[in-house]
Amino acid sequence: MDFCHQHNLVDPGAVGAERRFGIRISLPPDDTLRNILGDDWERLHWYPTEDERDRAFEWMATRHGYYRNTDTPTQILEKILR
Repeated sequence: MDFCHQHNLVDPGAVGAERRFGIRISLPPDDTLRNILGDDWERLHWYPTEDERDRAFEWMATRHGYYRNTDTPTQILEKILR
């Protein structure tokens, strides 16, 4: 598989690595974005080490600068293991 952008979620050097540590992203039951994405929407991100997963989790849980002052993200983040 070709990777043409640095921002792709998969590091080409780690393509074959086993990824046991994950983060599940979902929406709360009352989130209006469910009207667009569907009630069963979720996104899974997998990492080869627990440390990488934990660093990514902290980054995802941070309120990023591109939100407006009145925006409050409602995503649910959950650490998972397979």
